[in-house]
Amino acid sequence: MNAIFYKEWIKTRWYLLLALLVTLGFAGYSMLRINRVASMKGVEHVWEVMLARDTVFVDLLEYIPLLTGVLLALVQFVPEMHRKCLKLTLHLPYPQLRMINLMLLYGLLVLVICFASNYLLMGVYMQGILAPELYSRILLTALPWYLAGIAAYLLISWICLEPTWKRRVLNLVISVLLLRIFFLAPAPEAYNAFLPWLAIYTLLTASLSWLSIARFKVGKQD
Repeated sequence: MNAIFYKEWIKTRWYLLLALLVTLGFAGYSMLRINRVASMKGVEHVWEVMLARDTVFVDLLEYIPLLTGVLLALVQFVPEMHRKCLKLTLHLPYPQLRMINLMLLYGLLVLVICFASNYLLMGVYMQGILAPELYSRILLTALPWYLAGIAAYLLISWICLEPTWKRRVLNLVISVLLLRIFFLAPAPEAYNAFLPWLAIYTLLTASLSWLSIARFKVGKQD
């Protein structure tokens, strides 16, 4: 496991640093927007805007986790397929399904660390100026976006691991439709009642990569 994680780290370390800086930058800028409103018109005005206009001040983050997950999958798996390294990897004396699961687990862990740092930054800042009900409203509104980033990573990995272009196009269409679910309701906290099921749905997308690996192992070309 350590060897697999180290191999994935070598491939993705510079992208992960960039992803961490970019996501933290957008999260920090969103907090600066709240700070500017609070400085100019007072914290009471922030509360009023959030309650009366359904404003959460983190709209800029909506598609950032999605893009982060997509790019991580591309950085991690495109070289594997382009250089035909995956075939060699699957012939190592190690269970093939466990090998792929560990590669996906690495991606999930680093994404969770990246996204958790965003939540830590926002949570620490907002606790100082907002009531718990208000900052939890912002964090819960943003949670489906971060789950979408994890789902996007798993779905794009599925596409990259697919051995045929015809199926990749089909998988891409299915992935777009599945990811659309995370952005159907723009209202704050619209997904609250659905969040546990959304998290399960997100994790289940990992199983799709097994289908591509099964096709890859038997040399499917159609």
